[in-house]
Amino acid sequence: MEQFASGWKRNYYGKGDVIVYRLRRDGKTAAGQSPVFGANIKMLVYGDAFWQTYTTGDNAGLIATDSMKNFIQREALNYAGPDLEDCCRFLGAKFLETYPQVEGVQVSSIEMPYCSLTDDQVSFAPSGPERAIARIELNRVGTVEVASGIRGFKLLRLGGSAFQGFVRDQYTTLPDVANRPLHMWLDLEWLYSAPSAGFSSGTITAAVRRLVHEVFCAFESGSIQQVIYQIGSKILAEIPAVAEIHLEANNRTWDAIGERGDEVGVYTEPRPPYGCLGLRLRR
Repeated sequence: MEQFASGWKRNYYGKGDVIVYRLRRDGKTAAGQSPVFGANIKMLVYGDAFWQTYTTGDNAGLIATDSMKNFIQREALNYAGPDLEDCCRFLGAKFLETYPQVEGVQVSSIEMPYCSLTDDQVSFAPSGPERAIARIELNRVGTVEVASGIRGFKLLRLGGSAFQGFVRDQYTTLPDVANRPLHMWLDLEWLYSAPSAGFSSGTITAAVRRLVHEVFCAFESGSIQQVIYQIGSKILAEIPAVAEIHLEANNRTWDAIGERGDEVGVYTEPRPPYGCLGLRLRR
């Protein structure tokens, strides 16, 4: 179910999984940017003009979702920027300008990342696994919400992770572990101190990615909860534009097949149940 920063909506509709790849093949890409911009985009619109479609089947004011798909894909050619946030804003503002019956629009996107295989930036391959995300809501008054994030971190630490001293009762089978190989997944989403701060040409997202890696590598932890608290606190401390951050981690630590103390071990993917750990921090 979709949520809107502007509040409850009795109806909304739109188009999702609209894939666009914009390729600059003229060799004129700005320094620090990639000639490959890929995004999976979802556009949702709302307004009283669409209510009669629900109640009577009258489509007189309705913009077909297929037209939305065509709009997104064709207008991507007119977007020259490098980041998801500005792309979402560009598409949302253009859609409001084009269709006066739309009261508000939410555009969200997921990065489809490619990295260059050579210095001349001619050959590329998919990168990741983590992907940047962005969500923008606009209405006739202005910008309602700017949110950014990164989904899909898969982080492995060979040692320096403990989990012990937890409640022990008749349901407990897990042993205390003082030094485990930790495998965790992590998603982050953040809001900004001001909407304008969200349009940074990707520099804030790059800084968050760097801080996640730095903190994960930097200290020995007693729990995944401690790891994500340290990450969130570091981001708030070093990136003033971030006003609030939501972190959600999954414990995907591998099951041991055989170990020789802490020297060497063979592991496999864990069983389907996994731990889910969430945290929200604000200034």
